[in-house]
Amino acid sequence: MNNVKTLLISSVIMGLAACASQPKPEPVKQVAESAPEIFAPAPTPAPAPIIQAPVETAPVITVDPNAPTPGSAADFAYQAGGEPRVFFGYDRYDLDTDARIALKSQADWLNTYDNVKAVIEGNADERGTREYNLALAARRAESVKAYLVAQGIQPSRLTTVSYGKERPIDGRSSESGWARNRNGHTNVTSGVVG
Repeated sequence: MNNVKTLLISSVIMGLAACASQPKPEPVKQVAESAPEIFAPAPTPAPAPIIQAPVETAPVITVDPNAPTPGSAADFAYQAGGEPRVFFGYDRYDLDTDARIALKSQADWLNTYDNVKAVIEGNADERGTREYNLALAARRAESVKAYLVAQGIQPSRLTTVSYGKERPIDGRSSESGWARNRNGHTNVTSGVVG
């Protein structure tokens, strides 16, 4: 039995000696510290910027409750600034800046309502002979027509007439009265509503 005891003790000692002779494995943490490029976590990518698509808004259309019926002769006058007339200097038939702005509004309306026809009436003040004023008023009417045609209005939709000094809109014999009577009046005649 002594032999068995000895053999048993010898086996235990040898087993312990065998365990003691094997190197201890290093923890994973130590390996990761010695080789960070292998075990380092992948860098977190920067978040993509959020690009918001532009929001398109519908145009705000305001309706004037006092505005006349669209497409009517009153609407034409309203859109032309209240009076579909342009005014000229003394003995002149060229269009100034104010006249061009007013005629642009008239052209826009006439382009919208392309079935409308108009007569452009040329007028003069009371000074000068009848014949001279008829010729001057005709040139004024032609200036208005030429501008409207240049804005896209078909010439067949526009006619001209000269009234000379025969149809004054202001009866005063003064510079302010004469200035009002030197005009080109766009009179819509057909194709209007109402």
